[in-house]
Amino acid sequence: MTRLTNWAGNVTFSAARVHRPRSVRQLQQLVAGADRVRALGTGHSFNSIADTPGDLISLAGLPPDFVVDTDRSRVTASGGMTYGQLAPRLHEAGYALANLGSLPHISVAGACATGTHGSGDGVGNLATAVAAIALVTADGELVTLDRDRPADQPAFSGAVVGLGSLGVAVGLTLAIEPTYLVSQYVYDDLPTDVLDGHFEEIFGAGYSVSLFTDWRGGTFNQMWVKRRIAGQDLAAPEPRWLGARLADGPRHPVPGMSPVYCTEQLGVPGPWHERLPHFRLDFTPSAGRELQSEFMLPRARAVEAIRAIEAISDVVAPVVQISEVRTIAADELWLSPAYQRDSVGLHFTWIDDLAAVTPVLTQVEERLAPLGPRPHWGKLFTVNPAGRYQRMPEFSELRRGYDPAGKFGNDFLDAYLTPRRPGSPLR
Repeated sequence: MTRLTNWAGNVTFSAARVHRPRSVRQLQQLVAGADRVRALGTGHSFNSIADTPGDLISLAGLPPDFVVDTDRSRVTASGGMTYGQLAPRLHEAGYALANLGSLPHISVAGACATGTHGSGDGVGNLATAVAAIALVTADGELVTLDRDRPADQPAFSGAVVGLGSLGVAVGLTLAIEPTYLVSQYVYDDLPTDVLDGHFEEIFGAGYSVSLFTDWRGGTFNQMWVKRRIAGQDLAAPEPRWLGARLADGPRHPVPGMSPVYCTEQLGVPGPWHERLPHFRLDFTPSAGRELQSEFMLPRARAVEAIRAIEAISDVVAPVVQISEVRTIAADELWLSPAYQRDSVGLHFTWIDDLAAVTPVLTQVEERLAPLGPRPHWGKLFTVNPAGRYQRMPEFSELRRGYDPAGKFGNDFLDAYLTPRRPGSPLR
């Protein structure tokens, strides 16, 4: 069998067999006949969440279904589609999503299942766009849950960010809105000390705002501001703002890397799907030579969290390529890292050296622990977060109902999807 790894190359899948079904019916038969099975998206997770000792199923071979419901302002897409496949077609049809992640290359189903997000004070993570989800369950049946159907509650709220533990998502229906334009510009060298009195102002400066830092020098290397354009609103940004300087050319978030991989900046208006991601669809931003972690914390404690990492910057800086700070609106999805709290995300793009990164990651987790961090489900972390999810007991019951024999389980899920005290180690 061909050696199969995740995008970063730090996880080698242990599946006995890899399948690429060409129809939902074929997928149903595969799931029904398997003892252990997991679905594989685009492989952009950095841990073993998608691994299985049994059958691994890629959804990339499913027909790329795309159906717009203009009456209900929804679009239904097949489980194997990426945002890069979905978004341009949606824009051509005159519609848009409320937000996108940094990469358009990721699968819609995988991103929603793990609580992946973009940025924006008023925008939830990508899963909050889900209006309905179609799952192939353990017995091979096709089940659809709709958030507007009372009979599907509360299962819908538990299933959307379900980590693939309830079934294989073969179709997602997303809320849409009329298409819109976005402009994007970057500021250099925003002093970190301005956060104390200007956090709300900084993250309210655009529809989507990201701060990037390498934890050296007491500044955010860059501030990316994405603004939705209303009518002919093309007002030029201030050349200097809160001590930062408007960039004189395009930037890449990682110092020294070519901005050719990035979406267009300098305030040039463009369609939402060509500005909201940081990286262009027609380029792969890297070869995966990196590791990633991210922690979502209460927005009200954002500055504390940043100060906590600054206190160990001498340890973090040597092994981090870049960190990103973003805001995410609260939601009601049980396993969403932003469940019932407006959040700030602290993201770490590490060097590709697990031995060097792990002890630093442990220190980061220790520093953030008093602030109630919830890790991104698809990235690296070492402390069990189950106790930080109020609805974990209900989710465990939901999981047993949909998958009583644990067909969709693996070591990762079986360890983490269990109610337990916050901050307890994995083993």
